[in-house]
Amino acid sequence: MNPGTQMVKLTYREAAREGLRDALARDPRVFLMGEDVGHYGGCFAVSKGLLQEFGPERIRDTPLSELAFTGMGIGAAMGGMRPIVEIMTVNFSLLALDQILNNAATLLHMSGGQFNVPLVIRMATGAGKQLAAQHAHSLEGWYAHIPGIRVVSPATLADVRGMLWTALEDPDPVLIFENNTLYTMEGELAVDAGPVDIDHARVLREGSDVSIITYSASLHKSLAAAETLAGEGISAEVIDLRTLRPLDDATIMGSVAKTHRALIVDEGWRSGSISAEISARIVEQAFYELDAPVERLCSAEVPIPYARHMEQAAIPQAETIVATVKRMVQSHG
Repeated sequence: MNPGTQMVKLTYREAAREGLRDALARDPRVFLMGEDVGHYGGCFAVSKGLLQEFGPERIRDTPLSELAFTGMGIGAAMGGMRPIVEIMTVNFSLLALDQILNNAATLLHMSGGQFNVPLVIRMATGAGKQLAAQHAHSLEGWYAHIPGIRVVSPATLADVRGMLWTALEDPDPVLIFENNTLYTMEGELAVDAGPVDIDHARVLREGSDVSIITYSASLHKSLAAAETLAGEGISAEVIDLRTLRPLDDATIMGSVAKTHRALIVDEGWRSGSISAEISARIVEQAFYELDAPVERLCSAEVPIPYARHMEQAAIPQAETIVATVKRMVQSHG
């Protein structure tokens, strides 16, 4: 960023809206559709005002049928449009899984490379807002299992603003997971912010004692934990994965080669998680760099509770990250 760059204060929600507004203004083929995206302004108010600005042809309210409107998005994409499908929460995306897995992710392969599906699907994910077990899970790791799609998870204002346009330029399906606890997060964004790379992870804090590998809302907890750890003489490097499929192995392994310890913080369930995949890759590619076993901090393997104290106890927190890193460093110092 240039020293003279002018900054503006925004929330994550407003930055996401700016990304949508920019995409709609750039390309007449882009349109947004989903439940309540128009007159209501989106279930998390991300698209508020866009119906009045761009009209009903480009901001389309849909029936309550994720399977149907995701399929419509796939058809529109194959027909030359650049649709953005919004699904309220990741839990509801399971109703559209047949379209995502059996059509969007496979048509290029099954057509012998003849038909791309340039579709973008946005959805909210994550716990922390007392939305309970049918609205608050973190299933992005499941989607990262599927070849044929790209999975991104913006944790910063710049990424939620800029990943959308880059995703729309991708010839294949891109799923964008926005943690719902981030929508009210405030920060500063360059007034000339634009598209960002979605191929690489990013080291947001340099360190030498341990690598904390994370993404989405857990990034901010990890950065807070790293600050606490610095006060106790432990230097933690924090990596924002940004893209869960394909994973940026080079950044992960480069960090592990420097710190020799790795903690993966993941709001998904531990069993069969993206953290399990990352852990396996570290063991496969950087085993002899390790001074301690790879550790994972994930959500408790229960449906996300409604009660606030139980919900907070079920997901990773800065305090548990600090305690885990201290044990790792002190046990294998």
